[in-house]
Amino acid sequence: MVIRGMPVNPEVVRKNIEESKNGVRIRFYVKPNSNRTALVVEEDELVFYTDEPPVAGRANASLIRFIARSLGISTSKIRIVRGQRDRLKVVEVEDVNPDFVVEKLASVAEPW
Repeated sequence: MVIRGMPVNPEVVRKNIEESKNGVRIRFYVKPNSNRTALVVEEDELVFYTDEPPVAGRANASLIRFIARSLGISTSKIRIVRGQRDRLKVVEVEDVNPDFVVEKLASVAEPW
């Protein structure tokens, strides 16, 4: 049973992260046209809710801005490497280590 307001288990976040040559890659499922912008852990997936529509890259840009703010890095260090036009995305973040990303994303994510 998950209680809202409880911290997210970092190991659930870690399951969606893998090291890459340049940094880390993170898997997200994106739900555009939502009534809020938030990162939520549903089952074992990272689900990004955004109020932006999936038009002209606006939902993608919202995801990139959210990651940049959460990690405290520049948006220029983040790019979508797979799923540009799909809801399932793989995002690469340059020059960061996996433990840092897990800690930061677990601290901003909400349990389902």
